[in-house]
Amino acid sequence: MLRIKKNDNVQVITGKDRGKKGKVLRVFPKVGKAIVENINLIKKTMRKTQENQQGGIVERETPIRLSNLMLVCKQCSKPSRTKANVLKDGAKIRECKKCGAAN
Repeated sequence: MLRIKKNDNVQVITGKDRGKKGKVLRVFPKVGKAIVENINLIKKTMRKTQENQQGGIVERETPIRLSNLMLVCKQCSKPSRTKANVLKDGAKIRECKKCGAAN
């Protein structure tokens, strides 16, 4: 079971963007990275094309290691560790270790 999934709210715990929160846009489980909204931005020069008439310098997100992200609990709004729990019907859920709420 993945610790961090698409559309989760996460906080960066180390690096140049430490302390910033954002929404996960995409996860790459094989390489252990994720793209988070407005985190780990780079400036990239774009050539003028038929689709992009303007061209110029564009800021875009680059993947960040999953080990540098921590899931933010929906109930207590704090970054916390999670534990996997199996319900009686066989479904797996993630629980916040601080408040015990299901994420």
